[in-house]
Amino acid sequence: MKYIDIHSHLNFPDYDADKEAVLARMAETETGTIVVGTDFESSKRAVELAEQHDNIWACIGVHPVDDPKVSFNKEKFAELVKSKKVVAIGECGLDFYHGDKEADMERQKKLFLEQINFAVEHNKPLMIHARDAYEELLEILEQEKKVHGGKLRGDIHFFAGNLKNAQRLWEIGFTTSFTGVITFAREYDEVIKYAPLEMLMSETDAPFATPAPYRGKRNEPSYVSEVVKKIAEIRGEEFEIVREKMILNAQKVFHIS
Repeated sequence: MKYIDIHSHLNFPDYDADKEAVLARMAETETGTIVVGTDFESSKRAVELAEQHDNIWACIGVHPVDDPKVSFNKEKFAELVKSKKVVAIGECGLDFYHGDKEADMERQKKLFLEQINFAVEHNKPLMIHARDAYEELLEILEQEKKVHGGKLRGDIHFFAGNLKNAQRLWEIGFTTSFTGVITFAREYDEVIKYAPLEMLMSETDAPFATPAPYRGKRNEPSYVSEVVKKIAEIRGEEFEIVREKMILNAQKVFHIS
């Protein structure tokens, strides 16, 4: 691989019509990706896709708000996690952007803690979703870190918090990953500039958050190169150094090869 997109949704219907063409562009650009589930069925599709392709891996779990009626069925996910291509649990976490935070806090916290415990039990890192919830997220993670130590680890995908949030996450061993939004928005620059390079990762969140110069099109993993280029530009570092470090960081956290 030359590039790694640590968070995509190739398991979504957005790719049903031309998935082979998307995969061909990944091969042409030497791009690998972790395909992320948001419930059991999408997690199952992620595993099936990963098992068919060398440079695709799977992340299995339940999103905090995609469907509030969905629970984390430990027994069913225990079957999926047996696959050698499963490298993380999620995307799980907290999201208070929509709805009533006070009314939904306990449901989301319970769902998150179930997946934290599952990840620790199976020695997998977490793929964490957080929106308008960084303080609440940190309170949980910092407490759970005291309980689980180094077994609790992972990445905060599509990081959109401030530098102080990021520093607290780095201190407990969680990386922060960035999408194509950084190619056209400047509010992420401070975190990217001051982060230890080993705490950064590249992602697309495809089909969402398409980077420049492809804005207006559906996103896909092969576009992650634009994210890597922008990280290097913001940091004022050589592109090749950053490109190689994105691969090494993903290998370290997710144990992909």
